[in-house]
Amino acid sequence: MATLVAAPASAATTPLAAYVRARAADADGAVTVAAQGYAEALAAQPNDPVIAVRALRQALASGDLPLARRAGAVLRAADVAPPDLDILAFSDAVIARDTAAQRTALGRLAESPLGFLGPSLASWVDLPAPPVAVDGGPIPRRYAAENAALRLLATGQTSEGIAATRSLLTATGGDADFRLNAAQLLARAGQRDTARALLAGDDPVLSRAAETLGRGSKGDARFGVSRLFARMAGDLSAEGTESLAIMLARSALLLDPDYARARIALADALARDDAIAEAKATLAAVPAGDPFAGSANALGIVILQRSGDVPGALALARIQAESPGATTATLRRYADLQLETGEAAAAAQTYSRALAQAGQGADWTLYLQRGAALDQSGDWTGALPMLRRAVELAPQEPVALNYLGYAQVDHGENVVEATRMLERAHALAPKDPAIADSLGWARYRAGNLTAALPLIEGAVRQAPDDVEINEHLGDVYWATGRRVEARYAWAAASVAADGADAQRLASKLANGPASSHR
Repeated sequence: MATLVAAPASAATTPLAAYVRARAADADGAVTVAAQGYAEALAAQPNDPVIAVRALRQALASGDLPLARRAGAVLRAADVAPPDLDILAFSDAVIARDTAAQRTALGRLAESPLGFLGPSLASWVDLPAPPVAVDGGPIPRRYAAENAALRLLATGQTSEGIAATRSLLTATGGDADFRLNAAQLLARAGQRDTARALLAGDDPVLSRAAETLGRGSKGDARFGVSRLFARMAGDLSAEGTESLAIMLARSALLLDPDYARARIALADALARDDAIAEAKATLAAVPAGDPFAGSANALGIVILQRSGDVPGALALARIQAESPGATTATLRRYADLQLETGEAAAAAQTYSRALAQAGQGADWTLYLQRGAALDQSGDWTGALPMLRRAVELAPQEPVALNYLGYAQVDHGENVVEATRMLERAHALAPKDPAIADSLGWARYRAGNLTAALPLIEGAVRQAPDDVEINEHLGDVYWATGRRVEARYAWAAASVAADGADAQRLASKLANGPASSHR
């Protein structure tokens, strides 16, 4: 650890106190307070790389880029700079139009695991691509291909750019970000019909973007580099990638402060790094009329859920659903959350609004979810036609087949045909434990314990923490006379059970099953 010498002044003003305060704030996810503390400590110990490495990360999380640059310089001097520091250095050089600094940053990147970015970045500043020491694999190659297509469109090579874009869309279906960026550049080049064709479909982001085609799309280095960085930041969702995603997204916003996609990627990375307050503030900066406003609203709910604030998530979803012009997706998010939190009857009403708004274009999942909400609220008569409609619209969807089949078996209706549905669902998704359990339960209810047991035992192996599957296994064990194993299965189910489930399982553990599962 770095040597920090306390001055004889008040302990509250010493560099050691600042560092300790920063570490405590760091541990609590208070990144802005942490950055301030590290800034004070670094000012007192300006060459200390231990302080600098913490200062760099908290500065990026809090948005204090001057501190990030200062900390980065200390790490560079100590020859311990992280590879992603040159993402910020390159962005600064693009803004300053400093060719020498661009070349230096690219040269350092080429020798790092991020070297695959070098040729794409070099193309936007008209520099020779540095030799790449690291093969990035198929995902970096996809970034490079998308970047090359955008670069062709941005430099007036429209025919070549359209051909490259169509080739990518044929091969991959086209990521929404790529389609939007290509459409913006095509509109700028006067190809508005071709641009609109790229944005056709049901994606709400692309639909809203069609209304603002060509605005703010200069097609310069700032545009290209910011899109590449934001694209990569948005894809980094695995644990341990938060710091890199934050660096990429901050750099993208430095290059284009109005690019909401980068802001959303930043908010997601901040939330995954436990910087909840900063994530919320980042999303709040997305304008209501931006094409990505709906995505920002959706992420705001997810962030609250991740942080354990389910009431806050529900309240935010309600506000969004009750706002003028609420979309079908907005209503669906609110209904989904109502259903997850046990408000099944209210969820059914909200799904009804979503279905009415969607009209003839309503997706099968809306019918399935409304049917589930009605079923869980005790309205099986209302649920059945909804579930049947879902299966009519999606006869090869195992989830729809499973819910309708299991619900009918559980209600003792149309059992033979319901079991056939479950067999079809299991054939379509043989590795889905919920579906295997449903089919096993149908066999059990039909008295075929020999066929039921291996299905439910296999489901438990795949989903050992599932309350319902473990309870079913206990019921089947009990019916076959394996009473000790039955109680082990019910005990396993009890670990995560609550409410009525917990009470029922406690009764089974004490007295055995007095009746069927429901």
